[in-house]
Amino acid sequence: MALDRFSAPTRAWFEGSFAAPTAAQEKGWKAISQGEHTLIHAPTGSGKTLAAFLWAIDRLAGEPTPPAGERCRVLYVSPMKALAYDIERNLRAPLIGIHNAAEQLGLPLPQISTAMRTGDTPAQERTAMVRHPPDILITTPESLYLMLTSQARKMLASVEYVIIDEIHSVAGTKRGSHLAITLERLSDLTASPPQRIGLSATQRPLRAIAEFLGGGERANAAAVWKARPVTVVDAPRGKELEIEIVVPVADMVRPEETAPAAGDLDEPGRKSIWPAVYPKLLEMVLAHTSTLLFVNSRSLAERLASEINRLAGEEIVQSHHGSVSREQRIEIESRLKGGELLGV
Repeated sequence: MALDRFSAPTRAWFEGSFAAPTAAQEKGWKAISQGEHTLIHAPTGSGKTLAAFLWAIDRLAGEPTPPAGERCRVLYVSPMKALAYDIERNLRAPLIGIHNAAEQLGLPLPQISTAMRTGDTPAQERTAMVRHPPDILITTPESLYLMLTSQARKMLASVEYVIIDEIHSVAGTKRGSHLAITLERLSDLTASPPQRIGLSATQRPLRAIAEFLGGGERANAAAVWKARPVTVVDAPRGKELEIEIVVPVADMVRPEETAPAAGDLDEPGRKSIWPAVYPKLLEMVLAHTSTLLFVNSRSLAERLASEINRLAGEEIVQSHHGSVSREQRIEIESRLKGGELLGV
């Protein structure tokens, strides 16, 4: 079985948390546990991130703790800063769960630390990170490059696993070319090239993305380039989409005749469908636990949030966009996940 390759605490935590491994996890663990560079292509919700992390976490939990300067063995690289923050939070479940399972089994308790290094990380935290490297480091392509060009590179010399999430968003771009060079520099720094694991729900063609992930190395003294082999785990899943087109007025040519009175932000006398949209959106938000409303501008996001909250008589949604500060984004996301907000 797929879980037989893991230690008892990891198996106990997983079996107590999930019904069974997904296809992406079963196939991914087989390749990753054999030390192969692995590209996992699977849809959102398939557990591919846990597929990438769990083997490394299991190794960290079962191996003796290395010297303080050599603790950083897992490197997670996210092209999107917001995704990096999510990963840091999501790692808590397996790390705490495996720790508790080990305690219940009477086994040595794993002490696995995590840290995040992005452009928002204060200088004091960066310095402390170099002195006391984490077991798992979460970062971005740009921050990884900066670390390799500073004294912080010494903490990366012990890296054994590199996980690159949303790899499709950088492959084939200038940013991806820069990351490819950075990964080769990391391989030159470590005692042996780290195992590379790529993840994405949207990547085509798979073979080209796999070549990007694996990179290459000199095959002989003549500097003949040789691509590193990469195992492709393709675990697609049929998507079932439920689509409904909702028009909140009977006549879109004359919306003012069937829509309620214009809201405070609508010009009196102007033909607009928006006064009818706001109540409908409020109805849909109140009917669900959490709702994401996608719009095409910052101003519209703020306007919708204001109007929905006005109609609701309380703050039930907030606007979330690139101009919102990092602290506010984190707070909004936390409130949504915690149930304090009904929508974003």
